[in-house]
Amino acid sequence: MAKEISGYLKLQVRGGQANPSPPVGPALGSKGLNIMDFCKQFNARSQEKMGQLLPVLVTIYADKSFDFVIKTPPAPVMILEAIKKKKGSSEPNRDKIGSITWDQIKQIAEVKMPDLNAFKIESAMKMLAGTARSMGVRVQGEFPQTETVQ
Repeated sequence: MAKEISGYLKLQVRGGQANPSPPVGPALGSKGLNIMDFCKQFNARSQEKMGQLLPVLVTIYADKSFDFVIKTPPAPVMILEAIKKKKGSSEPNRDKIGSITWDQIKQIAEVKMPDLNAFKIESAMKMLAGTARSMGVRVQGEFPQTETVQ
């Protein structure tokens, strides 16, 4: 028989570095969950993504147990890593902080594909290019056209 779900909790935690201090501890503690149990499980499952900012969706059950799903790093974080910058532009329409190629966008799209609401890699690339532009990052070159079969 399925457990009764009492709620969800969204967190962003660095891979392999979850600890009971804020923001993890207070968020889980207020829901009555075992904080150390979450930290141990999260750190074990995110070992290969050490240091990356990872969104986590925690499903809370009525008996105070939980499950969680680790998602891919946020697109802006991956774009900033690709251009080797710390933060986006404060005025993205005027001040450009760097540039990214379509090949780099394609690599990010392939990683992000499970968490995006796009069916084709081309659609995901266009979404990521829009995110990059809104951060003040130029997209170099023209969109790589794919052959359509009719």
